[in-house]
Amino acid sequence: MDPVRLVVYSDYLCPWCYNAAHRLARLREELGDHLELEWRSFLLRPAPASRELLDFVRYTRSWLRPASEPDAPRFQTWESGEGPPSHSVPPHLVAKAAARLGEAAFEDVHARLLRAYFGESRDITSRDVLRGIWEEAGLPLRDLEAADAPETRQRVLAEHREAVERGITGVPTTAVVGTDAAVVGAQPLAVYRRWVDRLRAGVLD
Repeated sequence: MDPVRLVVYSDYLCPWCYNAAHRLARLREELGDHLELEWRSFLLRPAPASRELLDFVRYTRSWLRPASEPDAPRFQTWESGEGPPSHSVPPHLVAKAAARLGEAAFEDVHARLLRAYFGESRDITSRDVLRGIWEEAGLPLRDLEAADAPETRQRVLAEHREAVERGITGVPTTAVVGTDAAVVGAQPLAVYRRWVDRLRAGVLD
């Protein structure tokens, strides 16, 4: 049986995307090669913009809502003097650079970026923080240079345009490759599991 192939449009600054990533990673562990996930960029904050740290700290209290869900990963409201994050692009560039090294490298950096931001109060738009995450993943530092390559930025922007052209206005959005089937929002693990089971059985919602 061919694997179910899902594309997930997501942003590293979205708390609901953190929940979705956590649940889909668990489902991927359960199903192994029967499920393929491809993460594509969606930019909630496509351009740099300044924000006051105090206002940002207040904003992070809204993370308590996704954090309250029973199968959510660990969140914390902002507890450092770093930030606020400038815009969505920098972490996507680093994730794409990791993807060039293989699926395992991407999955590791992808998870670390989300955990660093939502669980560790680290500004994942800071070059120093991004470099630190890369080194924590044990990846060759020379390969981080790919994050600054023009083609990497072009790919991130192209994926965002693709999402907009598909009519996607919010994330996470999880779509089935080759069909119009998609679910919007961070669904409970049981819902993702049931949806994938139906897809494997050849029954689309």
